[in-house]
Amino acid sequence: GRGEGEEGWEKRGEGPHGVEGALMLSLGIEGSANKLGVGIVREDGSILSNVRHTYITPPGTGFLPKETAEHHRTHIVRLVREAMKEADIAPSDLDCVCYTKGPGMGGPLRVGAVVARMLAQMWGKPLVGVNHCIAHIEMGRVVTGADDPVALYVSGGNTQVIAFAQGRYQIFGETIDIAVGNCLDRFARVVNLSNDPSPGYNIEQSAKVDDPHFLELPYCVKGMDVSFAGILSNIEEVANAKLKAGECRIGDLCFSLQETVFGMLVETTERAMAHCGNNEVMAVGGVGCNKRLHQMLVQMAEQRGGKAYTTDDRYCIDNGAMIAYTGLVMFRHGHVTPLEDATCTQRFRTDDVLVNWRTDDAPAPNPAPKQSVWCPARPEAS
Repeated sequence: GRGEGEEGWEKRGEGPHGVEGALMLSLGIEGSANKLGVGIVREDGSILSNVRHTYITPPGTGFLPKETAEHHRTHIVRLVREAMKEADIAPSDLDCVCYTKGPGMGGPLRVGAVVARMLAQMWGKPLVGVNHCIAHIEMGRVVTGADDPVALYVSGGNTQVIAFAQGRYQIFGETIDIAVGNCLDRFARVVNLSNDPSPGYNIEQSAKVDDPHFLELPYCVKGMDVSFAGILSNIEEVANAKLKAGECRIGDLCFSLQETVFGMLVETTERAMAHCGNNEVMAVGGVGCNKRLHQMLVQMAEQRGGKAYTTDDRYCIDNGAMIAYTGLVMFRHGHVTPLEDATCTQRFRTDDVLVNWRTDDAPAPNPAPKQSVWCPARPEAS
């Protein structure tokens, strides 16, 4: 049977149980930050389960690696069981186990990697380590049906303008200091907004204040890159001074911050679209849920005669399904992570990965080599 040694994994055309032509299944574990997710996905993109639990801290505070890792350790076994039950499958139905290799916070990432290695050895399945950023893009593509969009990847830890070229997801612009989501989260602490369900969501709701007053903030676009650290420092000073003096409302500050940082992101994204000759744009990552950002991207794309693709919080926010789907696509194209390399890393660039699954019709100049297929041996019965 499949899973018994390496031989059963050599035929990539087989699906579960070695049935030729059957669609493969994978389980994915995501835990790079404060969201812990486990998803089970079929090769055609069908999501059989996608359970998630979020570590939420009190207002005015953030989440630290140690406490976040403890949260993940507490909940991950339960989430795996829930995902398997919801998908109504057995371990033998899976073709691979996928996990977030990076980037992210070291402690939380390590929990996901350890559990993935454990499950792979228990169930006799190969492992696939997945780049978190690429998983967001691939999930967005399969959910929206976008073919080859310029991706605006915006989250608490990353801010990048990305397009596929020469066999890789190339970064055309990015933040030179903190991520846009980190800027929003830290501002939410200044004005004591709740972290439930997320600081960014509560900023978005507060920005809908009646008759908002726009406060001018630094606009920091440097070529194709952006900078948010100075904006954050400035609005912290403005908030402390003007709120105490009664010269503005929290909603005015939230409105002004959103309009400024989203304007910067849309500007650099449009420039990347012009450079690539591409009229499709897609927002991914946790901040990509923001409806105001959606409006700005749609308006920009329509003015160019193009189209903007967005998703809701089921897929924008970190989740296990995006890891499961991307890992399964990688597995189909020869990517397997040997046990000794099944580690995690806090720094894992989007353009470090050779995306050979998108180059079948026009291979990249240096196609990805077929990796040695590893499958753990089952322990001897005692």
